[in-house]
Amino acid sequence: MKHKIHQGRNVKRFREMLGIKQEVLAFDLGEDWNQKKISVLEQKEVIDNALLQQVSKVLKIPVEAIESFDEQQAINIIANTITNNDNAGIIVTNNINPMQEIVKLHEEKIALYERMLKEKDEMMTRLEKLIQTK
Repeated sequence: MKHKIHQGRNVKRFREMLGIKQEVLAFDLGEDWNQKKISVLEQKEVIDNALLQQVSKVLKIPVEAIESFDEQQAINIIANTITNNDNAGIIVTNNINPMQEIVKLHEEKIALYERMLKEKDEMMTRLEKLIQTK
């Protein structure tokens, strides 16, 4: 029996791995989105293809990753690799971790959002003071 892929859960997993809050994903998806809609999206087993394309673009994750990532299968592959002594002589020399690079980019993006929010708050405070003086 083939295990069903839960696309919404995969969106949530990738979002969390990237350190992105639901509110930030909602902001990136556009004004029609909010945290509650992201929560509902992450509960859907199957996501409309056009929306899946949009989410993958925002997360900078290939659509295929969201469509096909199977946690149980990944665990099985890792478990089989660890217990299989045929792989004992393999030495990995590539030190670049693509997921770390993606996380780093998203951390920079979050810092930018936080700066923008702070600037907005400061501007609102100045505007409120200006209104009160008139």
